[in-house]
Amino acid sequence: MRTELISVPGDPARPNEDYASVGLPASGLGGSLVVLDGVTPPASASGCLHSVPWFTARLGGALHELSLSRRDLTLAQVLALAIGRTADAHRATCDLSHPRTPQATVVVARWSAGAVEYLVLSDSALLVESPGGAVTAVLDDRLARLPRSALASEAAVDAALRNKEGGFFTAAADPEVASRAVTGTLPRAEVRTLTALTDGAARWVERFGEGDWADCFSLVREKGPRALVDRVRELELADARGAAPRRGKPHDDATVVYAEL
Repeated sequence: MRTELISVPGDPARPNEDYASVGLPASGLGGSLVVLDGVTPPASASGCLHSVPWFTARLGGALHELSLSRRDLTLAQVLALAIGRTADAHRATCDLSHPRTPQATVVVARWSAGAVEYLVLSDSALLVESPGGAVTAVLDDRLARLPRSALASEAAVDAALRNKEGGFFTAAADPEVASRAVTGTLPRAEVRTLTALTDGAARWVERFGEGDWADCFSLVREKGPRALVDRVRELELADARGAAPRRGKPHDDATVVYAEL
């Protein structure tokens, strides 16, 4: 097995809100990967005393441990347990009902000798390569399918769409959100490589249109995760110099985990 991992902050002056890990059980059988993209809150209050990096470290750490130690649980059950554990860590001090309580997108993949399980929640991506070289993107596209007009203001999104039916879901404080994730299981023999990306790295495809998901995977496999992130940064800089800069952060935290099983 070979893995590569890179996580680069969008702004060196700000903490990286992403989380990534790869774990192998002591038994040497199977493993898991976890990638989170913390949701940057608006400048207004979030009802929480803690930062987004505090939250992603707690949730990511719980997912890392539970995905390896609790193979009796599905990944949705693992996510629900990890969310509950993280919520309990600050329930007494923070308003977890606030729509902007710390939250994150989630990718988890777990493999054994017989199967590969996956879970995706919100707009991070998981690319699955077959032994024959075909690449399948596992996506939760609910946010992408919303009309831009519905996303015109943070207040409107928080009131009507964030973690609500007809909108989109992230891992915040409610364990029930785990049931909304995109999940599945593949025979181990049908998977050669996994690549997980936060949306800061997925901009190569989704924002700048440099290629499709198969092209993105090929770039990571041939030149490494650093090459993908470096190219995204070049595109972001060129975009910022344009006459009409695009909506959204000029630069975003970018994380890529590549795992050859």
